[in-house]
Amino acid sequence: MSHKRPAAANAFEAIEIASRDEIASVQRQRLKWSLRHAYEHVPHYRKAFDERGVRPEDFRELADLAKFPFTTKKDLRDNYPFGMFAVPRTEVARVHASSGTTGRPTVVGYTKNDIETWANVVARSIWGAGGRPGMMVHVAYGYGLFTGGLGAHYGAERLGCTVVPVSGGMTERQVQVINDFKPDIIMVTPSYMLALVDQFRAAGFDPRASSLKIGIFGAEPWTNAMRQEIEQAVQMQALDIYGLSEVIGPGVACECLETKDGLHIWEDHFYPEVVNPDTGAPLQDGEIGELVFTSLTKEAMPVIRYRTRDLTRLLPGTARSMRRMEKITGRSDDMMIARGVNIFPTQIEEQILRCEGLAAHYEIELTREGRMDELRILVEAKPEHADEASRVAQADLLARHIKNMIGVTVAVTVTTPGTIARSAGKAARVIDRRRRC
Repeated sequence: MSHKRPAAANAFEAIEIASRDEIASVQRQRLKWSLRHAYEHVPHYRKAFDERGVRPEDFRELADLAKFPFTTKKDLRDNYPFGMFAVPRTEVARVHASSGTTGRPTVVGYTKNDIETWANVVARSIWGAGGRPGMMVHVAYGYGLFTGGLGAHYGAERLGCTVVPVSGGMTERQVQVINDFKPDIIMVTPSYMLALVDQFRAAGFDPRASSLKIGIFGAEPWTNAMRQEIEQAVQMQALDIYGLSEVIGPGVACECLETKDGLHIWEDHFYPEVVNPDTGAPLQDGEIGELVFTSLTKEAMPVIRYRTRDLTRLLPGTARSMRRMEKITGRSDDMMIARGVNIFPTQIEEQILRCEGLAAHYEIELTREGRMDELRILVEAKPEHADEASRVAQADLLARHIKNMIGVTVAVTVTTPGTIARSAGKAARVIDRRRRC
């Protein structure tokens, strides 16, 4: 099953602006194939479908997908390494895997057609974000088993861009390459973009004078407040891209430059649902819940109703006909509960960026004193607010913002610039020390 992008990648693909009826027709056809493909070739899915009492032929309309069982990260780990593959291993052209920091890594495989599809949806995402053939793309996502670097790389090449495959780390060199090569676009995590901004300034360069016009940021939740911080610092358009290796990698959805009002999901390849994270019951578009994806065209490793743990809601299309998802507010497994209050790191980030003297480099530490959870925030001051009196004032201001807006008392320490370690990949925002206390 090949789904090649037109050779001239200089216009919308017709499906992007098709009617909802046309999109639904494509989805029904491809879902029938994907359910059958998974059932016939993946023992896990055959067992899960049979236990649920459903078969592929029970799917007739899009609403019927809710009859089928969920897939979870545990299912992927239980079938490590290649048990979820639907084609012989010899037909798998590439393997990627998660970091496996919380257990066995999750392994994903791609046929040659899957890699074509992946390149196409990333190219579509870059185009939607304002990228055009001939532009230079600085890829600072990590290469290797992580899907970010190679996903961005192949998509940018498919669009006809010049790719600079820098990968992560070596921050000083990254800034030198940007200054020397003058790329138009950077693809990287938003937290590492802020580290690059710091390095520009440390090296005596004005980041607003750089060649960068577009930043396509993903791999971690980030707020609109951080978008403003980046755009003001670098004088670029900052857009969100979404993906996860279990579904394909980056390129599942992306914001469009025309509207920047949420991420359009490429629904001809990935069917989205939002469900109640506690019960699994489907929710209506517009209701916030857990995002679930079913792949429509993947050959090597189809996923059926994969629970992402990401929290968002589905909205009608704007710049494209395909539905949008709001920026991820957090993950159901990232939610902190401190003194009975549910808190997401992005909520803390929003309050930090309300304080003009604070930078977007922070850590959240959870501890337990006796039976009570304690929330501590370590955040850096901006250089112009680094004196002790300013740091004390900013700490008090942030604590009040969090108390007023989130409803929890926190201890805030504002440190001098450069105190908090930078990450070249996904930023580790939360440190939970309660298990050690």
